[in-house]
Amino acid sequence: MNHRLLTSIGGVSAVVAAALLTPALAAGETWTVPRTADGQPDLQGVWDYRTITPMERPAALGTKAFFASDEEAAAFEREENQRQNRDLIDPEAGGLMYPPGGVVPYNKFWYDRGDKVVGTKRTSLIVDPPNGRLPEMTPEGKKRAEARAAEQRATQLGHPHADSWEDRPLQERCLMGLNAGPPMHPGAYNNNFQLFQTPQYVVILNEMVHDARIIPLDGRPHGQIRQWKGDSRGHFEGDTLVVDTINFKRETSLPNSSANTHLVERFTRTDANTLLYEFTVEDPTMWTRPWTAVIPMRKSDDPIYEYACHEGNYAMASILAGARAAEKAAQEAAKKAAN
Repeated sequence: MNHRLLTSIGGVSAVVAAALLTPALAAGETWTVPRTADGQPDLQGVWDYRTITPMERPAALGTKAFFASDEEAAAFEREENQRQNRDLIDPEAGGLMYPPGGVVPYNKFWYDRGDKVVGTKRTSLIVDPPNGRLPEMTPEGKKRAEARAAEQRATQLGHPHADSWEDRPLQERCLMGLNAGPPMHPGAYNNNFQLFQTPQYVVILNEMVHDARIIPLDGRPHGQIRQWKGDSRGHFEGDTLVVDTINFKRETSLPNSSANTHLVERFTRTDANTLLYEFTVEDPTMWTRPWTAVIPMRKSDDPIYEYACHEGNYAMASILAGARAAEKAAQEAAKKAAN
């Protein structure tokens, strides 16, 4: 799919998303998008994208795109918050009960997840495909996903693949944030970013792993150098900031993505306290069609704090040394068994 068509899809879904997610103004109330000194829509500030609404619609919800009532949404929130509670006690087990996929060493104190669904009670952040689920994977995508899953299982069993630092995940190496993107999406903590504007550039500063994307607005073509967060170019379409990103060095922060990701992000301020964030992902290596998600971000009065990610960097020597020691021990054991 070419760039023009992908941008067109994003534009259409942005209109639909805005209609679905923009809160209705009271009778007689009007709101005008503020402007910077040079006339751009003023999108600046700290924005919070926490929500308990999942990226994909839970299979149990079937074709239900929206919760039917506030009560139904509140019931989902209670159940999901309980499921994700890292401090939940299981009396029969005599200890903590961690949900599948949970990070066992962390208890609830260290998490800062969203605990509410998005305002329109949508059951998933994905709005296209209409079923609220990721598209089917390509044959190549399935192979890659299976290989990554096997690697994760090996790591959990105590046999991590650590021939080189390049084998370790980008998040572990403090190169990419789990939820910082691009694209940004809700995660366990640090669901904040700050947006700065000048006439020539937009800067997106993520709290997670303290990365800053400096995005030119002057119409220059994409560069040829692949980068961890890709190569971004921006422009305004009316009151919407559109950011086009290609040339990723490896996978993005999205699970199962690849370096061939083409990402289009759209930022639209819909009221004084809401920044509508939409992103469309085209990755022909992994998925059979593009897909789109929408997140209404809330204005925050809190500052952005430094996220000093050093654990993987400092521990890398020990990770690699431990792998070599395990290999040596296995070789020695094999020799003894042979004798």
